[in-house]
Amino acid sequence: MTIKEEIRHVVDNNDSKFGRMFTIMIQGLIVISLVTFSLDTLPDLSQNTKSILDWIELITVGIFTLEYILRIVAAERVSKYVFSFYGVIDLLAILPFYIASGYDFRALRIFRLFRLLRILKLLRYSEALGRFHRALKIIKEELIVFGIGATMVLYISSAGIYYCENAAQPDQFKSIFHSFWWAVTTLTTVGYGDMYPVTIYGKLFTFLVLMVGLGLVAVPTGLIASALSKVRSDDSK
Repeated sequence: MTIKEEIRHVVDNNDSKFGRMFTIMIQGLIVISLVTFSLDTLPDLSQNTKSILDWIELITVGIFTLEYILRIVAAERVSKYVFSFYGVIDLLAILPFYIASGYDFRALRIFRLFRLLRILKLLRYSEALGRFHRALKIIKEELIVFGIGATMVLYISSAGIYYCENAAQPDQFKSIFHSFWWAVTTLTTVGYGDMYPVTIYGKLFTFLVLMVGLGLVAVPTGLIASALSKVRSDDSK
């Protein structure tokens, strides 16, 4: 067995003793890093606490970096791993530590916990994920069309409310771009109340957007439910 195969046996094979130990260790570090990331957002932390959290971050990132390098070395095709879902998440989990960036992707490490599905051998959950994946493949064209349509509706809603409310509320609806936030919260029927119409035309337009939003939320839900039912029906045959 070559060195590359031995590394692959540890990082990718959860059936072996060392493979399970390695995976459990990485999963534990992911949980620890998520906890420290959350603690780091607390206000009024003492300097000593911040120092401890920084050291924990340094150690976990070091181990995650080593793991990332080992997975690249062990990969049969490096590009396949690097550009895969897990490869991108693994990179984003460590990248902010090495570059000066205003964005912190440490919260994305939670996605790496999907690897637990392999180590714990939760077969029924793996099958469920497989059905969900097949369902998405069935309706991918419809979802693309829906996404394009939703983007168009979002823009039209932003433009419409801008023309209805700009004169009455120039500070809130400064431009179509500023109106995008209102369009998003209204179409998703969230309605935070930080931006709302005061003119009769704006209120009527908002009513129309809300009606569209109710249907907009229901469309992908119906598509996915229908596709999952089809997949389940095919599996039962």
